[in-house]
Amino acid sequence: MLQVENLNYDSPPTVLFQRLSVIFTDMVFIYAAKECCRCVQEQKGSRDVLNRPSFVLAVLLLWNFGLLIVDHLHFQYNGFLFGVLLLSVAKHLQSQHLQGALLFSILLNLKHIYLYVAPAYGVYLLRSFCFSQDNKNGSVRWRSFSPLRLLALGAIVVFVCALSFGPFIAMGQLPQVLSRLFPFKRGLCHAYWAPNIWALYNILDKILAMLGVRLKLLQEAELPRASMTGGLVQEFQHSVLPSVSPSITLVCTLLSVLPAAASIWRRPRGARGFLRCLLLCALGSFMFGWHVHEKAILIAILPLSILAVESREDAGIFLILSTTGHYSLFPLIFTPAELPIKVALMLMFVIFSFTALTKLHSNSGASSLLHPLEFVYLLGLLPVAIACEVIFPLSPWRQKLPFLPLLVTSVYCSVGVCHSFLRLYVSLLREEERPKQA
Repeated sequence: MLQVENLNYDSPPTVLFQRLSVIFTDMVFIYAAKECCRCVQEQKGSRDVLNRPSFVLAVLLLWNFGLLIVDHLHFQYNGFLFGVLLLSVAKHLQSQHLQGALLFSILLNLKHIYLYVAPAYGVYLLRSFCFSQDNKNGSVRWRSFSPLRLLALGAIVVFVCALSFGPFIAMGQLPQVLSRLFPFKRGLCHAYWAPNIWALYNILDKILAMLGVRLKLLQEAELPRASMTGGLVQEFQHSVLPSVSPSITLVCTLLSVLPAAASIWRRPRGARGFLRCLLLCALGSFMFGWHVHEKAILIAILPLSILAVESREDAGIFLILSTTGHYSLFPLIFTPAELPIKVALMLMFVIFSFTALTKLHSNSGASSLLHPLEFVYLLGLLPVAIACEVIFPLSPWRQKLPFLPLLVTSVYCSVGVCHSFLRLYVSLLREEERPKQA
């Protein structure tokens, strides 16, 4: 098991160890979910559990479909990592900022994908922890800056990073570590495109290339041969549109999260404003990042659960993002025997989410949390699923176009993820327009 070149090793003791270790480390996630449930406001006088935000949040977190299949079917340790993330968020909601910073520093050294949300942590802690007071108009009071608080945060980061990277620095292996942390030669997209803006960019390039050939504006022999849809992890060139480099994705990502970071600096709204900024940073990085993995959508879905039980607007966004984001994980579980399992788990989570959140927010306005067009879009996942999971495997296209169901899934889900990202930004702007509460 410890031999690096020993591929496909799966002895029964090894499989047992892996399964039990995932289950055991999920205790961290369970504890984090409990702490998050303590942070939401309860409705007084209600005996119905579906009218209790803490109960609904507990189910949305502990029964999260994406986390279940990624960890317990696909096999990874994301539950443990998300547990640390949610525990860090809970500590900030409880105004225990140093503990929250320590937990995030540990998390960042456990897995660097959480750099996605680092801007939210950095801006929030600097603005709302290091600067302890605001002016009457909500702007920062520069004289309230606390050097001691900044030093405390710096000491936490330096201490954790020293423990993590110290041995590699001592052995002269830091360049090797950094090259593995940021493998830019793997290409813009993963073998299966994550449902983000680059999936839409890729399919637009494909359509333009096909039109160019049909209209005899391009020579088919000169075009790349299905490099983006070959199912391989590699660099590729676009046929018609300009090819995208890592620096371009970095600039796009920074531009996408900058308004959110600027918002909590200009008008901080406590830990929930930080949480909204965290969601936008996670989604912005997912939308525009380099070589994004499809499971990274969970970095936004899980924390959004907290806001979904407190706000009607956020509940609607959660329903769209969780449904499309979770369905985009279907290709990870691809064997016929697992099809009934993932369909059943997905349906149970979706039905509970719609039922519980609709009932929870039933006294705050209209009956539906979604616009009719949004509901029609989500219903469109049914024919997409039937075509990709049932019809296509039985069709002759399976051998000729093996990447087609992945392409359809990615592109269709990209629309829902992009829409959720835009709706979150709209809700942020609405929050800015409201007068700040004392």
